[in-house]
Amino acid sequence: MEISKVFVIIITYNGFKWVDKCFSSLKKSIIPVQIIVIDNGSVDGTIDQIKIVNPEAIVYKLEKNQGFGYANNIGIKIAYDAGADFVFLLNQDAWIEPNTISDLIKHQKKMPEYGIVSPMHLTGDGLEIDYYFSNYIIPTRCPNLFSNIYLQKNINDIYPVESVNAAAWLICRNCIKKIGGFSPLFFHYGEDDNYIDRLHYYNLKIGILPSVVIYHDREKRVNNRFFINENVVLNRLLMVEYANPILNKKLFASKMFFLKSAILSIIKGNISESKKLWGKFKTLHINMKSIQKHRTESMSGKDLCFLDKLDYKRLVS
Repeated sequence: MEISKVFVIIITYNGFKWVDKCFSSLKKSIIPVQIIVIDNGSVDGTIDQIKIVNPEAIVYKLEKNQGFGYANNIGIKIAYDAGADFVFLLNQDAWIEPNTISDLIKHQKKMPEYGIVSPMHLTGDGLEIDYYFSNYIIPTRCPNLFSNIYLQKNINDIYPVESVNAAAWLICRNCIKKIGGFSPLFFHYGEDDNYIDRLHYYNLKIGILPSVVIYHDREKRVNNRFFINENVVLNRLLMVEYANPILNKKLFASKMFFLKSAILSIIKGNISESKKLWGKFKTLHINMKSIQKHRTESMSGKDLCFLDKLDYKRLVS
């Protein structure tokens, strides 16, 4: 296989306890990789530990937490400008097998219509499929995969899926050029869903290669403040829906519909329903201009969307 120029992008934020497993696994990769770390303001010694475990990693430190998508955009732009053929996004709480990245690349080259290819996600102890990941590969979303895994046939094929979280994305250079980076509309949660919506808009695919794995240790994470409020999550999903360039929904009409429905629910005495509808109205009202701007850029067809004007040299130290 022709050697590709591969960059691994890892966003760190107080991830000290995972550094050894994550960065040690990358040193064992069959295919050579250049590691770029964008640190979102860690204060637990993460950066110092990275320099001990994998001193070849290039570390850029942001002064504060800028979010998953924004930090990844910096790493992706640095890699793209350095001539990357592939970028592999890897969560700080995940680690790979020696063949994970090389096999993903080998199969993506055979099927270049896949802009993104993901390995299977196992739990940190490797004893089961990660529960949240399993929702992406159920038979209604990924036909035949479970049966073929059980019967041990065709597991070296890429299986198309509707979506998969960005804990371990292999992204080819053509995809980055065509789709660009993550939208600044999303600070945390929803940014990967939106990226996939834009991927589909430009007729590229996302798939799973079941013959390779990562280990994702998130079952041992405590919930952070972004996931405590259910309404925050629901409203973020609403933004994903309305930012989708394929749907291209009418923002003003929808906003007014939610407002009128909220008022009607109050009149009918359904306070809980009214609060939900009011939340949707408020979300669209506050973010309408940003969503419109996002959709305009997403549908423009220009290269390196959301990356073209990113001046990373002034953002990192």
